Formats: sequence, C-alpha cells, structure tokens
Amino acid sequence: MDVVILALVLGVLVAVVFVALLRVRRHPPPLDEQTAEQLADRAPTLDVPGTDAETPAGAPQVAEGAPSVAMPPPAKLSPAERFRTRLGRARSGLGDALASILRGRLDDDAWEELEDSLIAADVGVEATLELVAGLRERVRAEHIRGGPEALALLKEILRLELGVADRSLRWRDDGTTVWLITGVNGTGKTTSIGKIAARETAAGRTVVLAAADTFRAAAADQLERWGERASARVVRQESGADPAAVAFDGWSAASSSGADLLMVDTAGRLQNKRALMDELGKVERVLDREAGHVDEVLLVLDATTGQNGLSQASAFAEAVDVSGVVLTKLDSTAKGGIVIAIQRQLGIPVKLVGLGEDIDDLATFDPDAFVDALFAQATQDVSIEQPTATEDR
Repeated sequence: MDVVILALVLGVLVAVVFVALLRVRRHPPPLDEQTAEQLADRAPTLDVPGTDAETPAGAPQVAEGAPSVAMPPPAKLSPAERFRTRLGRARSGLGDALASILRGRLDDDAWEELEDSLIAADVGVEATLELVAGLRERVRAEHIRGGPEALALLKEILRLELGVADRSLRWRDDGTTVWLITGVNGTGKTTSIGKIAARETAAGRTVVLAAADTFRAAAADQLERWGERASARVVRQESGADPAAVAFDGWSAASSSGADLLMVDTAGRLQNKRALMDELGKVERVLDREAGHVDEVLLVLDATTGQNGLSQASAFAEAVDVSGVVLTKLDSTAKGGIVIAIQRQLGIPVKLVGLGEDIDDLATFDPDAFVDALFAQATQDVSIEQPTATEDR
C-alpha cells in the first residue's frame, strides 16, 4: 500500500514539473536589461525584404539617437540619356537588326536584307532605296569592309537626313504666341497639349488653353484637368459649340491678359472626312484674322501607326499649314524609321517627341541623340566582333 501511495506522489510531482517546464518554454520570464543587451549584440540580424527595417548589405549602421541624414534626390537625366533609356523597343526593332546585317559580309544578300529591315521599320520604300543606294556608293568609294566603319557611315547618313530641318518652336518677340494643335483621336493630342503647357509654365510663361475640340463631350473636361495640373487657364464653351468661336474666345482671353502662349486644341478629325477638315481650316483662318497669324500648327502623330501616320500627315497638310510634328509613343513599340519617313517624304520636321506617360515625358527632338540611342547597343556589339568580309563590288 505504501509503495502504491509513493508511486502516485512521484507521478504527480513529475506531472507538475513537466507542466511548469512547458509554461516556461512558452512564456519565458523577462530578462534583465543587461542580459537582454548582451543577447541582442550576439544575435544575427535578419533582413526581411519589403520591410522598413531592411538594410542593404554593406550599408553603414546608424547608431540609435544619431541625426538622420537625408538622401540626395536621384540625378536628373540629360536629354541624350532620356533618349537612350526610353528608346529600347525602337532600338531593338531597327538599330540591332541593321547592326547584325552590317556585322557580316556586305554582299548583295546583305544589302537586300538591309533594305527589308529599313522598310519594315517604317522608313518607306522610296526613302529606303535612296538611303541604301547612297550607303553602298559611299562604302564602295571609301573601301569600307563592314563592321564599325559601315555602321558609323550609316549613322552619319541618318544624321544628315535628320539634321537639315529647323526644329525650333516659333515664339513672338512681343505679344501672345499662338499654336494650333491638331491630329486624330487616340494619338495623344490633348495629353501632349497638357505636357507642353506644364513645360512652359515651369519655364515661367503664362499659358491659356482653348478647348476647341467641342465634338467630344469629354474633351474639354480632359483639357481642363490638364490645365489644373499645368497651372494653365482653360477657355471652353458648351459641347457642340462652334470650334472657331472657342478659338476666338481663347485669343481674346489670352491677348487681353497678356499671356505668353495660347494653345488651341481641335477635334480629332479623320483625314478622310472633308467637312471636318474644312472646319479645321476655318479655325486657322479665324486665328490668322484675330492674331495676325498662327505661329505653329503642330500635328500630333502616333509613332506606332507607321505608314498610316504619313497618310494622316499628308491630309492635314492639305487643310492647314502644318509646321511641325509631335510624335507620341516613341518609347513603346514604334519602329523608329517613321521619324526619317516624315521628314524625307513630307518635309515636315519632328519637333517634339513623347517618351512616356509622365507629365515631363515630352522632349525636344534631338537628331543626334536619336541616332545615338537607336544604335547604342548595336554599336557596342559590332565593335566587339570585327568582320572579316571583303567589300561589296
């Protein structure tokens, strides 16, 4: 009997000790401050990605209580750097293809492939044939065998193609400058107006926007939102109003307030609708009469439309005196050659290009930066692999 009682007592004691150990393991007693600091010093640091506590490897440790140091803002890219970084897709569509051709043997097959690549890049058939013929003649006359020399010659020819036009935007020495902006719907016309307005107000100029696109009910609302972002005044009327009347009101408001720039947004017209194109001509005539003349007629084209953009430009040039092109979406799937085709076939310079969706992603077109960006990776690749082919005969 005594043995049984003793066994029960021992069993109870073991159970109590076991429960106590579990409680200590789950809820350890608080450490004193000195012991806690010692353990913390010896414990490894775990960085959890995506948390505020994450510290990059090799980063300096900041002591507790030390004053925080503000990180400097990222460096602003130069125009040439922006072209280089934003033209990646256009570069892969044209520059890399041409470089791969020039890397090999410059025989008849290579020249044919070069022509096919330029045509596929929206340069146009006639322009392509003339460019390749001129390049072949130079290669033959200068005894060029290919590789870096041939690529450098192609870049030189493209720069000559793009470097003859005056791409500056026209401003008046005194009074309000007037720019008429036109193009079909979907090209980024109203967005481009907003970006131009933001650029000019940032430069210290006062800008008035006239919402003469009264064909679409939401067009004036869209322009008004851009006006708020760009700190520009917007003049508008009811939907369906006479666009020429809105242009007149815009001029009156801009000139009376001494604004530096009036930009008139027009309806996104289809180039095959004669009545709508005639209406565009009427807007230009009203501005010519009231303002003396229109300083710029900027046609907004979508770079991804290729040769269709050329037909649009031709039709608009018949209706109004187009003085320059704003080429949007050049950073997307555009093939790059459309820039050459517009100037060679129509004689209209590309003055501004859209390189993204942000408000400051509209840049003055720089031919040298464009050609350099187009062939940036291709130039590096060709310089690594030297050709062994003979010259074309």
